[in-house]
Amino acid sequence: MYRIILSLLFSFSFVWASLVGSNYNQRDLLVLKELDIDAAYITDYKLQKTYSRFLNNAQTKYIEKLNDASLFVPKIKEILREENMPSSFIYLAMAESYLNLNAYSSARAAGLWQFIPRTGRNYGLKNNLYVDERLDFVKSTYAASKYLKYLHRKFGKWYLAAIAYNCGEGRVIEAITRATIDMYVADKGRNYNKKQIQQFRKTIKDYQKKRVRFKELYKVYKVVRTWNYKPDVNELLTVQKGLRRQYLPRESRGYIRKIISLGFMNNREFISTASNSHLLNIGSSTSIATIYVKGGMHLKNIAQVVGIEYKELSNLNRHIRRNIIPYESKAYPLYIPYSRLARFNANKGSLKKSSFAVHIVKRGDTLGKIGEKYKVSYNVIKKYNKLKSNFLSINQKLVIPVAVEYVAMKPKFYLVKSGDTLDAISKRYKIDLNKLMKDNNKRTSLINIGDKIVINN
Repeated sequence: MYRIILSLLFSFSFVWASLVGSNYNQRDLLVLKELDIDAAYITDYKLQKTYSRFLNNAQTKYIEKLNDASLFVPKIKEILREENMPSSFIYLAMAESYLNLNAYSSARAAGLWQFIPRTGRNYGLKNNLYVDERLDFVKSTYAASKYLKYLHRKFGKWYLAAIAYNCGEGRVIEAITRATIDMYVADKGRNYNKKQIQQFRKTIKDYQKKRVRFKELYKVYKVVRTWNYKPDVNELLTVQKGLRRQYLPRESRGYIRKIISLGFMNNREFISTASNSHLLNIGSSTSIATIYVKGGMHLKNIAQVVGIEYKELSNLNRHIRRNIIPYESKAYPLYIPYSRLARFNANKGSLKKSSFAVHIVKRGDTLGKIGEKYKVSYNVIKKYNKLKSNFLSINQKLVIPVAVEYVAMKPKFYLVKSGDTLDAISKRYKIDLNKLMKDNNKRTSLINIGDKIVINN
């Protein structure tokens, strides 16, 4: 038995030594320094375990994703430098979306930085009929930088800003509050104000059970932050036995280790081999140019003028819904390969506004009826929208290539306010009530504050 125990201890020591010995270098320490994490954390077993898993199982995917993103990653890095952000936050984007511009999550997060709709709107990213700027890699990177800077000002450490980006600032505040109280109690032994600590812990439990609002937890947080106890990454990522709710969620503990591990991987030999050496230079030169075009332009027309494949232009501009530039825009930014900028400048005078409308499918619509309305063959509508069948869904949006007079028919929206009725809205816009109800797929005239009413005059 004694020999078995010794053998196990030796095996563990060998694995540990291999993890913290040859598998990291000084550049890895810079990743930690940028994130405000003490260099000693590089010996953390769970970090090294996460890193080893990525190194052993994800090298091919790592190379593949960097290659796929090689055109726009230099622009991301340029913005991070411009915004005085840690360069390691490119790995935060990798952790969020693996650099997929069209990434979506089950929580309705979208884009490179995985903004949910509300947070995206809070940081200036439009999301409407024509654009979803969460998918705009330039605007979303500026928005993410702004959000992360706000979190950094709040918590003082970049790794805390990254964790809060994942699980929310409220959960990080709770973690710091709980960890600080536990450190204080452990240090003081019996010499502390038990009544105060009991009250603080009761408030935390009440907050967790939603008996009190966040402001009550925040009051406790403000008090404990004045104490001479500052939990670091080791304390906050600690897993306490027997507790269902840890300081930080399991996902967030793995999230920060994932960001660090992805950063470490960029320092390994497989990146510098002959076939991958080009990846070391990503970010050293400009590869994307921003052009400005008028509203109403279709990406197909722009691609012809720029001289690139329509698919390539569309892939760089995933935020353009229906492939049409917002009609109301006098000059909307688009992204093209920098190598095509001179051609665009030489030929932009030949760029003509296309005539397209966006039709929102209503009850009773068919491709044939829609075609009759716009005087367009239903086969053209089917082709433009890449439909595999004639089946349509209520509220589905269809791009219709139409004559100029129909462009003005793009739907307007009215936001219902207190005191509004559907009858009053119909009279205001001089629309028959029955037509207004049909346009909005309503069987009754019941409306609620905040509803969007489609106005088709």
